[in-house]
Amino acid sequence: MAIIPRLTVPQTTQDNGPARNNLRGAIWLITDMSFNIWALAIAKSLGVDLPPIQIVLVRALVGLALLLPFVAYNGGMVRLANPGLQILRTLLSTIAMTGNFFAVAKLPFALFTTVNFTRPLLMMTLAAWLLSERIRPRQWLAGGIGLIGVVIAVDPSSLGSGYASGLAALFASVIAGTIAVIILRRMRNEDALAQMIWQTAGLSLVSAVPALYFWQAPGAHWPILILIGLFSQTAQFCFMRAHYWAEAGVIAPLGYFSLLLSVSIGYFVFAEIPTTGLYFGAALIIGAALMAGQKRKRP
Repeated sequence: MAIIPRLTVPQTTQDNGPARNNLRGAIWLITDMSFNIWALAIAKSLGVDLPPIQIVLVRALVGLALLLPFVAYNGGMVRLANPGLQILRTLLSTIAMTGNFFAVAKLPFALFTTVNFTRPLLMMTLAAWLLSERIRPRQWLAGGIGLIGVVIAVDPSSLGSGYASGLAALFASVIAGTIAVIILRRMRNEDALAQMIWQTAGLSLVSAVPALYFWQAPGAHWPILILIGLFSQTAQFCFMRAHYWAEAGVIAPLGYFSLLLSVSIGYFVFAEIPTTGLYFGAALIIGAALMAGQKRKRP
């Protein structure tokens, strides 16, 4: 058994994996959302007491501690076939996580989740821009409806300085996270454990310098930080398994279940009561995303 992880021959990029299993993927996704919502709830409970990048670093180090025994048990790490994509995904994930931890402390939980629902619409736009995919007029209409939904849900007239900074961080997180998901789906045939260990190690390296610069003594928060790492790492594994098994058309609509989770946590844990405008805006965003993802019927 190797003590230092070794590199083996990279896998091919050809998709030789098993057939998609949407039920299995759906179960993995619901499990991912459950762990992730509690990780965010714990981070929200910290407020702005600790720098978000510090939370990212601790979360990454906890993830490494959890993953290294599995790597050693398997005899070492598998070399990734697309290391460049993994590096890019790591950088984007660092931005996304930092923005998420900052935004969730500033914004109501339901609003935080609602803005995240714009990811399918953003993914459609990025696919047209980066991959030169053809977007149908109905999809552009859906994008416009979703944008109106965001404006209604956010209600710019009621934004304070805290909300504005939280939303800026959240939109940056959404953009970075969406591109990271596009990259993840292109890496479907990579070894799951290798992806997770390289991703977590990369997060540790990228976040180390800024986290140490802004470091604040956690004090009594250490157990909470470790719990964030445990929940987040588990959620990451479930998320990757969900995208491995399920088709994109199943993943996207099922993700809206997280609104029910976030509204419940926001109400019962943080005493947050969503506005009528937020519900209406969320309905527009969800409807627009479903409209954009609907396949055209063949004659």
